[in-house]
Amino acid sequence: MTPLTYLRIWLAGARYSVVRTMMFRGDFAVWSLVEFFWMTVNILMIAVIYRHTASIAGWSEYQMMLLVGTSMLIQRLLMGFFWSNFYEMGRNIRTGAFDFYLAQPGNPLVMVSTRKLDLDGLANSMIALALVIYSAHRLGLHPGIGDCLLYGLLVLCGLVVHYSLLVLTNSFTFWLKSAQGLEASYFTLAEFGRLPREAFKGLGSLVLVWLLPVVVTTNAPARTILHGFNPVWALWLLAVSVLWLVIAVAVFNRGLRQYSSASS
Repeated sequence: MTPLTYLRIWLAGARYSVVRTMMFRGDFAVWSLVEFFWMTVNILMIAVIYRHTASIAGWSEYQMMLLVGTSMLIQRLLMGFFWSNFYEMGRNIRTGAFDFYLAQPGNPLVMVSTRKLDLDGLANSMIALALVIYSAHRLGLHPGIGDCLLYGLLVLCGLVVHYSLLVLTNSFTFWLKSAQGLEASYFTLAEFGRLPREAFKGLGSLVLVWLLPVVVTTNAPARTILHGFNPVWALWLLAVSVLWLVIAVAVFNRGLRQYSSASS
C-alpha cells in the first residue's frame, strides 16, 4: 500500500470518528470536561507550590507552567490519536478479533493504531498549547518562526517516543494476554515528564533521561522556547525517538508471530 492509500484510510477513520462523536455529544462533553478538570488541577497545584517558593530546580513558576503545558500537549495528542486504539488492542487479542487487522492489506501496526480518533483528547491539546503560549507571554518570550517550528518538531519526536512505549507495553499482550498492569506503569513513567531535567541525579538521571527518555521528551522542546536551539538536546531526542520506534516495531512484529502461531 502506498502512503497516499494509508492517508485515505486514515481520513476515512477520522471522518467516522467525527460522525460517531457527534452522535454521542454528551459523552464527548463529559470526557472533555473530565480531562479539562484534570489539567486544571495540575495547573493549580503548581500555582499553590509557587506561593511558597520562587524556584524549583532553577525553574520559575511560568517556566514550570510551560514545561507542564508541553507535557500535557504530548499526552493529549497521544490520547487523541492513539490511546483508544491500543486500549482495544488487548481485548481484540484475547477474543481473537485481532484477526480483523491481519486480514487487511495494510501494515497491522499502522491499521491497529490509527483506526479512530478521540476528539476530546485533541480538543484539550489546544488548551495545553494555549498554556504554553500564555506561559511564554508571561515570561516575556518572543520565539521566532524557526524556534516555533523546532518546538513542534521536538514535540512530534516526543510523541513518537511515547507512542513507541505504548506499542511496547501493549505488545506484551501477545504473551501475557493482558497488559493492564503494564499500561499503569506507562502512565506512572509518563508523569516524570512534567519535572525539570535538573531534578534528576544519579540513577534517576540515567534511567529517565537517557535510557527511558520521558524527561527529554518534554524538557527539550520547552528549553527551545525558553533558551533557544540546543543541538545536543535536539539530536538526542531525535535519535532516541528513532531508536525506540525501531525497538517497538520489532517487539510488536515478534508478538504478531506469536499470535499467528497460537491461532493456527
